[in-house]
Amino acid sequence: MSNVLSEEKKQQVVALGRLGWSLRKIQKTTGVRRETAADYLRAAGIGLRPPGAWGRSLPAKPANEVTPDPEPAKPADGAEVTPDYGAAVVSPPAVTENGSAGRSACEPHRETIELELSKGRNAKGIWQDLVDGCGFAGGYQSVKRFIRQFRGKSSPEACAVIETAPGEEAQADYGSGPMVRDSGSGKYRRTRLFVLTLGYSRKAVRLLGFGSSSRIWAELHERAFRRLGGVTRLVVLDNLREGVLQPDIYDPTLNPLYRDVLAHYGATALACRVNDPDRKGKVESGVGHAKKTPLKGKRFESLEEAQAYLDHWEERWADTRIHGTTKRQVAAMFAEEKPALLPLPIEPFRYYQHGKRKVNLDGCVEVDAAYYSAPPGWIGQEIPVQWDDRYIRLLHPQTGQLLREHLPQVRGKHRIKDEDRPQHTPPGVQHLLLRAGRAGRQIGMVCRRMYEEQGQEAVRRMQGMLALAKKHGPAVVDEACDLALESGASNYYRFVSRYLKRGPQLPLSLRQVDPLIRELTEYRDFIQSKIQENPL
Repeated sequence: MSNVLSEEKKQQVVALGRLGWSLRKIQKTTGVRRETAADYLRAAGIGLRPPGAWGRSLPAKPANEVTPDPEPAKPADGAEVTPDYGAAVVSPPAVTENGSAGRSACEPHRETIELELSKGRNAKGIWQDLVDGCGFAGGYQSVKRFIRQFRGKSSPEACAVIETAPGEEAQADYGSGPMVRDSGSGKYRRTRLFVLTLGYSRKAVRLLGFGSSSRIWAELHERAFRRLGGVTRLVVLDNLREGVLQPDIYDPTLNPLYRDVLAHYGATALACRVNDPDRKGKVESGVGHAKKTPLKGKRFESLEEAQAYLDHWEERWADTRIHGTTKRQVAAMFAEEKPALLPLPIEPFRYYQHGKRKVNLDGCVEVDAAYYSAPPGWIGQEIPVQWDDRYIRLLHPQTGQLLREHLPQVRGKHRIKDEDRPQHTPPGVQHLLLRAGRAGRQIGMVCRRMYEEQGQEAVRRMQGMLALAKKHGPAVVDEACDLALESGASNYYRFVSRYLKRGPQLPLSLRQVDPLIRELTEYRDFIQSKIQENPL
C-alpha cells in the first residue's frame, strides 16, 4: 500500500466502505486519498462502487439472505405452475411505491438517509423528516427495511412497567438538546432539554433552554403545568442539585424553592433512589425519544426556532403515535387523564432567592449590601434567609419557622426592629420621631417642632417627652401638648411637665382647667376696671 494508516483511521475507512460510501465521499470525510482507501477496502474484502453507479440497484445478496414467499407465484391466467425438481423458487420482484420493480422507495433519498445515519439518528426520526421535508410517500417500515442493510438489529433490554392512575404522577428530567446559535456570542451552544411526562397517558412537555438553576428548574415545571392545563399529585425526579440538595434513601433534603413551588401548585416531589433511574423510566424514554428522533444532528439559528420545531413534532408525531406499551394513542389517553389533574392556582408563584447568612456582631445579617436585624441570641450563627423585591425573611434553621420579616432597605443601611435593639444603643432622631407619632398626634407634632427649632439639642427633650407619656399616659400628655401648642410656649417640654405636676391636684382635665383659669382671670380684670371707674 502506498500509505500506512493508523488503526483508528483504518477502521473508519472500512466502516464507511461497508456503508456503501463512494471513494470520493470517504476522501472528503476522512482526509484519506481515494487510492489508499481503495487498497484498504480491497484488503478487507469490500467491493468498490464503480463511478457513476449512484442510485443503481445494489448487487444481489446471497441466497441464504433471501426469504422466499411461502407459495409460488401464479400467472395471470390462473394456471398453476409447478417448478421442476431441484429448481429454485424465486419470487418475482415486488413493485414498490416509485413503480420500479426491485427498487426501494427510499433509494432516491439514499444520500440523505446515510447522512442522517452518520449523525446517529434513528429510523423513526429519518422517516418523519422525509415525510415533512421531502414529501416522502412511503411508510416507516420501508425506511426501516432500507436502513437495516446498513446496520444490524438492536436487542432491547427488558424493563419493568409501572402503572399509575390518571393524574397521579408525572416524571421530570433533563437531557441534552440540539445545537442552537446564541444571540449574545453568535456561536452555537448545546441546549438543555427539559421533559415532563405524565405517568398514565405518556403525554410529554418538552422545553429547551441554555442554562439551568434552581429557579429555571422550577419555572420549567410551571410552564409544563400550564401547557398541560393541570397538575399531578406527585412529581418523580432524579437527584439533581436543582431539585434535591442532599440525596437520601428515606429522607432526602429538597431544594426549598422547588419544594415551595410544588406546594403552591398542590404537588409533592418524590426523589428517586441514588443510581435508580428505572423508577422514572417513562421520562427517560421521553428524553431518549426526543434526542434520537427529532433533534439528533439538528442545528437551529435561535432558541425560538428550535422550540417551534420541537412543538410541531410533538403535536404532529408524538401525540398522535400509538404507544408501544399501552397500544393506544397518546392524545386519546391524555384526554382521559386531563380531567383528573389538579386545577391550576389563580396566581403564579412569587419567586424568591434563598441562602444562609451569618448573624454579625451588630445582630444583623447582610442581604444585597443591606442589613436586617435578627432576634437576640443568634449572633455568630448561620440562619436561612429568603428574599425578593417585597420582603426579607429570616427563618429558624431547624424548624423553618419565621423569625423576622423586614421590608427591603437601601444599600448600606440597617433595618432593625425595636425589640432587637440593644438597651445601651441610643435611638436615632427618626426613631424618636416615629415613637412620638405613635404615642399621640400632638406629642409627635410637638417633638417635630422642637427638633425643627432646636436641632440636636431637642433630642434629650424628646426622650423626656416620651418618658412623660410612659409615666402619666399618652392621653394626658397629648392634651398637655395640645395646650402647649395653643399657648405658643417657648419651651414645650417645660410647659407640659409643669402642667402634669399640677394635674393630679386639679379635679378637671387640662382642657377644662385652662378655660376656667382664663374666665377667672378675665373676671378679675373686669372687677378691677369697675373699681377704678367708681372708686369708693
